[in-house]
Amino acid sequence: MISSIAIGAFDGVHLAHKVLIDSVDAVAIIERNGGVLTPGYVRTRYIDKPSYFYHFDKIKELSAEAFLLRLKEDFPNLIKIVVGYDFHFGKDKSGDVKLLKKLFEGEVIVVDVIKSDEIAVHSRTIKDLIKNSEIKQANRLLGRSYQICGEVIRGQGIGSKEIVPTVNINPKEYLLPKEGIYATSTKIGDIWYKSVSFVGHRVSTDGKFAVETHIIDKDIHNVNDSIEISFESFIRENRKFDNLGELKRQIEDDILKAKEII
Repeated sequence: MISSIAIGAFDGVHLAHKVLIDSVDAVAIIERNGGVLTPGYVRTRYIDKPSYFYHFDKIKELSAEAFLLRLKEDFPNLIKIVVGYDFHFGKDKSGDVKLLKKLFEGEVIVVDVIKSDEIAVHSRTIKDLIKNSEIKQANRLLGRSYQICGEVIRGQGIGSKEIVPTVNINPKEYLLPKEGIYATSTKIGDIWYKSVSFVGHRVSTDGKFAVETHIIDKDIHNVNDSIEISFESFIRENRKFDNLGELKRQIEDDILKAKEII
């Protein structure tokens, strides 16, 4: 029996989100198709409670009163709602926490801003950190390592022959970090491997944008499914090399640094 719910977008399912989630029986997720830290149902990987999705396009015309009525219909035993301090609901965000307390006859708990190392934990803050390659700080606010997932695609074909072998992916919908080299872990099948990953334009070869990962000290062949990449730390900026020999020597240095970090 569900008597308490937390409501929000929960993109990232970060430390502040966990405070809301840990205090309820279930989670009501407002899905705007705009989640880029944890797109769609990826959120449920990090939520250990029943999760119910409300697609924004289907509820955006509901007034604040109508939205609350919908919740009562969906959760007939509801006696407690938990939201963040900046929560808004109803058409054109007409409802806020003050109105929620007025309309709902049960208990309304409003969670104030949560901080980590004096930094307010917000999805937008985490996004900015990732875009600026501040991966370690982003991971602290997330409470876990930032991960992306993507289908394996065909690369240039020169990596295994002249540089180092890599697995290339197409990470649809995910926010990508700033162009550069990262110490990562890569999940192939059910196994996580130490890796070093590249995000950016291949300025030393064909100039095309790519997300590719090299599995360290393992000879991996015929990866045809989707894989996951977990970002641990930024190593260096993306830059152009005069020849493949220089690029290979730099990547070998990157691998050594990744080994030290992971």
